[in-house]
Amino acid sequence: MQISALAVADEKMLGSLQRSAFDYFDQRGRSPNGLVADTSRRDSPCSIAVVGFALSVYPVGIERGWITRSEGLQRCLTAMRFFWRSDQSGTTESSGCRGFYFHFLHMESGRRAWQCEVSIMDTALLLAGMLTAAAYFTLDSDDERELRDLATALYGRVEWTWAQRPRGAVVHGWKPESGFLRYRWQGYSEALLLYVLGLGSPTHPLSDTSFHHWTSTYQWEHMYGIEFLFAAPLFAHQFPHAWIDFRGIRDDFMDKQQSDYFENSRRATYVQREYAICNPRGFTGYGENCWGLSASDGPGIPRQWISGRRRSFRGYAARGVPNGPDDGTISGPATVASLAFAPEIVLPAIRQLLRHDVAAQGRAALASGFNNTVRPHETTGAQGATSGGWISDGTFGLDQGLMVLMIENVRSGMVWRLLRGSPPIRTGLYRAGFRGGWLTDAMR
Repeated sequence: MQISALAVADEKMLGSLQRSAFDYFDQRGRSPNGLVADTSRRDSPCSIAVVGFALSVYPVGIERGWITRSEGLQRCLTAMRFFWRSDQSGTTESSGCRGFYFHFLHMESGRRAWQCEVSIMDTALLLAGMLTAAAYFTLDSDDERELRDLATALYGRVEWTWAQRPRGAVVHGWKPESGFLRYRWQGYSEALLLYVLGLGSPTHPLSDTSFHHWTSTYQWEHMYGIEFLFAAPLFAHQFPHAWIDFRGIRDDFMDKQQSDYFENSRRATYVQREYAICNPRGFTGYGENCWGLSASDGPGIPRQWISGRRRSFRGYAARGVPNGPDDGTISGPATVASLAFAPEIVLPAIRQLLRHDVAAQGRAALASGFNNTVRPHETTGAQGATSGGWISDGTFGLDQGLMVLMIENVRSGMVWRLLRGSPPIRTGLYRAGFRGGWLTDAMR
């Protein structure tokens, strides 16, 4: 997919943004075990989801001429060899359990960090990266064959049925100290990717009823004159689309609504802009070209009196529309990642991100969050205070990876094209009840 009649200046702008986002992985993807840090901040552990993005952006970097094929291949192989050889015993000192992995791992040892959970969703993001690499490295060489074999083995090792509870619900995660987390996937979210991968497994697939059980918890809403399948933060409408082309394919739920998940994300993008235009909480800077509430870093400062109102400011949080949380913090990367869905409103927003005072030479488009309501004197001594407001210090791997993939899908459709040819993706979609468009052609 390409934006029709894309201006030369916009093409240059997107290419520069994409390269800047890719640099996160170019600089942090050189570890001996292939792990990639969650953020650019000192002593950050590895996030397995960020590794999934890394495995997906390396092929983009190769095609764009930013790294060589050999270098990208070796980075992918190094990471996948680590995960294959890692400790899967499920102990507090291991890397994972039953094919799934702990959310965060120590960069050097690859063992569990922060007493975190074995994350079902983050493992899905990791696997999406492995499948992307396998779909890209298709040459008949020893290393590329090994990579494809590792992707098949790692995907096949995941025991999806272990994470599925009675009546079909999939849990969020598991801890060795306390067992399964009490939370189940309910309501529309980024778990769309999780279910497709779980249903596509050739070894331990989710049951046929699991997807329909999940969709039965959906909320169809009407907001600002727009009907759409509700999820509050933008990332929930974006992550699955980084890999899967949902244009023109429908499951039973979307077929009844005469829509598809891609169109739904377009509508959700417009809802976000309309919310910012209305600006019900009166935050500084919100408007038609300044919007985007998602999972992002925040000021995390004590409550303040600002313009006659007592304001609370969170740190890292999943912000959302319309019921919050909302503390005036915008996620520039979430705005950029909406490009594929609604370029007509995203391109002007990106231009404003890049020229706004708080952007600090373009940082607002890359940093995890910025807040124009918080002024410098309210962030005394805090890193990230600028002359125009607060901006997150450092960058986050999830943000950078999502931007690289979504911009590439707009510029060339490369990642969508690769995954349309992936048997696990096709099988998972088909078992979930998707039909139509490219999927019908692929399944013939």
